[in-house]
Amino acid sequence: MLALSISAADPRPVFRQIVDEVERSIAVGVLRPGDALPAVRQLANSLKINANTVQHAYRTLEREGIVFVKRGIGTFVAQAPRENRNRQAATARHIAERMLREAYRHGLLASDLMPALEEIAPVGDSRRRGTSGPRAEE
Repeated sequence: MLALSISAADPRPVFRQIVDEVERSIAVGVLRPGDALPAVRQLANSLKINANTVQHAYRTLEREGIVFVKRGIGTFVAQAPRENRNRQAATARHIAERMLREAYRHGLLASDLMPALEEIAPVGDSRRRGTSGPRAEE
């Protein structure tokens, strides 16, 4: 089952957090082409948000060609287009830029982030083990 996490402290709108989480899940292999996304109402209830917000996120994903809708059946992950690697690189760059902006606001440099990234997700290790991201905080 797909586990999405959203945060009220995150400056991104909730629909964008959902879009980013689905894209991340696809990138790390948690979601594969043809997999169904949770129903709009089901996801809205589990996240305790308005169903219109989830619908907006799903429409955004559909517009970007990441998912497709089968009317009356559900929303599914689209087949990976050839430019998927370019999209992943662009997504990685976007995330890195956000991370650097946040780090700079806290007085950190890029060189300060690298050891922390390597500690929580060694390069290539998360895909091999089938994990979906940073370890939970203890």
